[in-house]
Amino acid sequence: MKTAKSGLLMLLIALGILPSVNAQTSRHDALPYPTADAPRAIDRGALTTEAGATPITVTVVLGLPKLKEAESLLKSLHTPGNPEFHQFLTADQFVARFAPTHVDIAKVTAALGKYGLTAQRTTATTLKVTGLPADMERAFSVSLHSYEVPAHDNVPGYTFRAPLTGATVPAEISASVAAVVGLDSRPSFRPHIRTVSPKLKMASTVPQTTTPDAPGYWTVIDFSDYYGVQPLYSAGVSGSGRTLGIVTLASFTPSDAFAYWSALGLAVNPNRIQIVNVDGGPGAPSDASGSLETALDVEQSGGVAPGANIIVYQAPNTNQGFVDDFAAAIDGNSAETLSTSWGVWEWSANLENAPVTDPTTGKIVGTTQALHELFVRAAIQGQTLFAASGDGGAYDATDTFDCFGPYSPTQPYSCSQPLSVDNPGSDPAMTAGGGTTLPGVQEFTLTNGAPFYVYVPHERVWGWDYLEPMCVALGVPNPIACGIFPAGSGGGVSIMFGVPSYQSGLPGVQLSQPGQVWEAGEGIGTEFDVGTYYVLPAYYPGRNVPDISFNADPDTGYVIYYTSSVTGFGIQSFWGGTSFVAPQLNGVSALLGQYLHGRIGLLNFPLYQLGLSGQGYTGPRAAFHAITYGDNWFYYGSNGYNPAVGFGTLDVANFAAFLRQQQ
Repeated sequence: MKTAKSGLLMLLIALGILPSVNAQTSRHDALPYPTADAPRAIDRGALTTEAGATPITVTVVLGLPKLKEAESLLKSLHTPGNPEFHQFLTADQFVARFAPTHVDIAKVTAALGKYGLTAQRTTATTLKVTGLPADMERAFSVSLHSYEVPAHDNVPGYTFRAPLTGATVPAEISASVAAVVGLDSRPSFRPHIRTVSPKLKMASTVPQTTTPDAPGYWTVIDFSDYYGVQPLYSAGVSGSGRTLGIVTLASFTPSDAFAYWSALGLAVNPNRIQIVNVDGGPGAPSDASGSLETALDVEQSGGVAPGANIIVYQAPNTNQGFVDDFAAAIDGNSAETLSTSWGVWEWSANLENAPVTDPTTGKIVGTTQALHELFVRAAIQGQTLFAASGDGGAYDATDTFDCFGPYSPTQPYSCSQPLSVDNPGSDPAMTAGGGTTLPGVQEFTLTNGAPFYVYVPHERVWGWDYLEPMCVALGVPNPIACGIFPAGSGGGVSIMFGVPSYQSGLPGVQLSQPGQVWEAGEGIGTEFDVGTYYVLPAYYPGRNVPDISFNADPDTGYVIYYTSSVTGFGIQSFWGGTSFVAPQLNGVSALLGQYLHGRIGLLNFPLYQLGLSGQGYTGPRAAFHAITYGDNWFYYGSNGYNPAVGFGTLDVANFAAFLRQQQ
């Protein structure tokens, strides 16, 4: 990573080039996102009588009573030629047709009231439920404990609560509840951002691109040049009249984004950013909480669509915060497009104690199901959603838990390496963005000071296995020890969601692999509150991710303007991760919305319609560029769809022309 600290930020403010604004912050401290070097949480025991005098709040998510009908409508709304094509519902229309009724709400509220809990409706499908811990324990049949994580390095300590076992929904309301989130208040999600490996001292890249800046120093200008956005700008399309939303779990410094846009000569509205703090907000900006993630999300999305307005929905980094964040953004329906770059291995919902069990059906419900129903609503309202597919290649669980295997029964902090994908990118009502590596010559410096060159002849799937020769030259041939495994484009087969209709019959879509087992030592199970042994479904016809990709390799990555909580303002280079792809797609979607004069909805439908047509890669106006080289440590690039980069990369202007033909 290269950092240039300067007085640029204050100079721009003093000259009036950018506004001197600050992110709204809440009164509580920011939660650090989970990392491998975090100290082990200390169980402080059951919530005491004194602590029990302080009420706590959880979110009860009510299921859509007619979910199957809603999912059927979603398909009709995205099928050209259907009478309902693009006849998206307003928020009020959705509530009237699909949301729980006042009678449903009253029934749940009354049932919870029997336990001394009070419920307040916050969105069409969510209730804020408040009560004493003892009453929560009785209502959901759990024992709540308090935990403390000590401070370490520049990361502050914090406390959280968590149940010892999975909760149970009261039987009389189980049919109405999609999830209960908030009993567990630990930090849950990780940003999908990555910089160059500290073991590999990168010096520079010699590009095979014609962009203004070399890979590693890319900005949104380079992105727009390389991926065919410029024709839209030339036609006067800038995202004007559109609003894009960022769903994030860390606050940021807005002046960083304005400095970035100003340095690139982008004319933007000085009042374009609105910040919405959900659940009190995530606390003040900090490195440990992931504020760099939010800064890049705003810079990238707002830079690709400089004419768009931006709403930043920011919440604490908990299951409850993530659900409430999306609920606020979707219920408000102000942003036509939304993106998030936070996630976790999708199977985590079945491992930890955060989900609850429906006593009638035995079905596990929790964060994943609650988010899915929110995403279905978003698509029906015409909102377009994007998520990063993850940076753990085909091994998202390895990346989520920072446990690189192999499993050994004598090692309490070891685990296996099952093929796995990230959520929310794995949700079929979400478009997942994967990553590539740009072509060129990468120059590294060996420990003796000698240069070492890695040649990447073609844009390829981002998977750092192409750096293995460098590791050998360093005398560290093991990819794990070298720090390159499993870094790469998140991709594979979901074992939580079945293959959606838009992927049915598409060559390249795969089943889950056999022999995938999650096995972990007691240290991992205790530390992350996950089980120690699960056999994952084999040959499951699951949703394949990602859907589409752009450059995400840090070695050919991007510049970020960022105010660090430790070192202050700086201009940092060689950043990457699929965290860049999700907001880039968000900005692209805002451009497409202006170009088409309306909402687009779930982008997967037109992407796969084009893919199934056989016309995506042919002719002078081809919208897809096949990525036929490289792999993400398991899945390979190909001439067509694959679970490493999806359809490959997108020519934005050509895809816009295809969408116009569908109208």
